[in-house]
Amino acid sequence: MKLATFVRDGREHIGAALPDGRLVDFHAADPRLAVDMLELIRRQDELLPLVRECLRKPGQAAVGLDAVSLRAPLPRPAALRDGYAFRQHVATARKNRGLPMIPEFDLFPVAYFSNHQAVVGPGTLEFLAHHFQKLDYELEVAAVLGRPLKNCSLAEADAAIFGFTVMNDWSARYLQMEEMKLSLGPLKGKDFATGLGPWLVTKDELTLEASSRGAILHARMTAEVNGRRLSEGNANCMNWTFAQILQRCAYGVQMQPGEVLGSGTVGTGCLLELNGSRVTDNLWLQPGDRVVLEVDGLGRLENTLRKLPGPDLPPSLVAEGPRQGAGDL
Repeated sequence: MKLATFVRDGREHIGAALPDGRLVDFHAADPRLAVDMLELIRRQDELLPLVRECLRKPGQAAVGLDAVSLRAPLPRPAALRDGYAFRQHVATARKNRGLPMIPEFDLFPVAYFSNHQAVVGPGTLEFLAHHFQKLDYELEVAAVLGRPLKNCSLAEADAAIFGFTVMNDWSARYLQMEEMKLSLGPLKGKDFATGLGPWLVTKDELTLEASSRGAILHARMTAEVNGRRLSEGNANCMNWTFAQILQRCAYGVQMQPGEVLGSGTVGTGCLLELNGSRVTDNLWLQPGDRVVLEVDGLGRLENTLRKLPGPDLPPSLVAEGPRQGAGDL
């Protein structure tokens, strides 16, 4: 299933895509499905049989995409982490700064918490002036948990995944580079927006290969800015699988349905890496730019950027010229 959250007649609804391109509005199809996406995931054993029946007989609950406004499929996740799973991205970004590869990358997977209250979906995004100081996209895939996890095996981690979505880890690089010199990770460089969407696709729709490291997702990934293809990779190049990252995240920690885990940036998947490799020349996102991330089977996450009038920058955030950064997340 390709599940979606959308606004219809001023209200947020959930539904799923039909083969003909229309959506089934679950709220209109069955009053028992008048829930949000997080509740659907939490109560999947009870509610998914109702969903499948609605998809078999959509009736008057089917609507055209032109009648709705898509949002992030899971706009209020239980938590949001982002991983660091693609060795190509990490190695290239460090090489571009004259640094050797981190040997610990091959020893254990890592992830950091981001702001689960700042999830955005398709459409126009408004950012403040300080975000546009070296604003960047990050081409990623995200897994969404459907079952509780704690101290799990790799098989249990894979079984707990509900589905996948396209993820854009929007990054204000100037702020991130300043912050990460303090060794606690990004704050204002990352907390303003994480893009998810347009669909939350259940595992049965996707090509997953079993392996001793956990399931491997085979899905081509691309990014375009203003129609220019800049990034291309494949989810099967993750050096750490989602199961391996989840196993570490769940060590001694109770994870809950509706938590989101990003893969980290695919190789070539951001301007920070491309600029450092001289593929692009000091290119950063600007107001008016159109950014499209696409992943096979998961759809196209499209955004147009707008500068939002806001408060003057605090003195600590005023740019004083180019600085050497410490991060490549």
